[in-house]
Amino acid sequence: MSLVLLQDSGVNPEDIEGVVSEEKTLSIFNLIMDGGLGGQIIVAILFVLLLIALYIYFERFLAIKAAAKIDKNYMNQIKDNILNGNLEAAKILSQSNNSPTARLIEKGISRIGKPLEDINKAIENAGKLEIYKLENNVSVLATIAGAAPMIGFLGTVIGMIIAIHEIANAGGQIDIKLLSDGLYTAMTTTVAGLIVGIISYVAYNHLVVRTNKVVYQMEANTVEFLDLLNEPI
Repeated sequence: MSLVLLQDSGVNPEDIEGVVSEEKTLSIFNLIMDGGLGGQIIVAILFVLLLIALYIYFERFLAIKAAAKIDKNYMNQIKDNILNGNLEAAKILSQSNNSPTARLIEKGISRIGKPLEDINKAIENAGKLEIYKLENNVSVLATIAGAAPMIGFLGTVIGMIIAIHEIANAGGQIDIKLLSDGLYTAMTTTVAGLIVGIISYVAYNHLVVRTNKVVYQMEANTVEFLDLLNEPI
């Protein structure tokens, strides 16, 4: 019945099927390619930023995960060695544990015999260096998280300028085909910028949480070490 109505109205059913088929096969790649050179450049920049963000995230995640690992009996062994006066064994034990906490304890052991305030200051300075190492390049993630949506919005503005330019050249006659390049640029760059920004923001906050856990672990162990030095040997 519908085919008869279409034929009576002068519309070829095959043309309708072609349009539907074209809409179904429209891909993200086609959207990017139809967005014009400006849109392609901005999407390419956002893609590079996404690769950088992912690299920093996984590199820092593995580094922070390794820094959080420490032998559960480490502090007990340190305590036994110090109470027995075997500082050299405690130092060797710290050197064998490749972790920020062990390096801080080693710094404190090397200062034993000096005033407690000097030991505390040495550990504090060493701790700042360890935190700096843990946070290396993490600020780049925060920058990408803020810059990516702005770059995407820049593409939106460029797309609108292209669309307005096409309308002006067409003598004020609105033609969707003429506007398509500008609209594709506006929409694809905005979506791409938001995706990169969201991924970078989530990755940044996750690394911050993981880093804070390592910092708390360092603080707890160094406080335990300093309390140990206050105990009578």
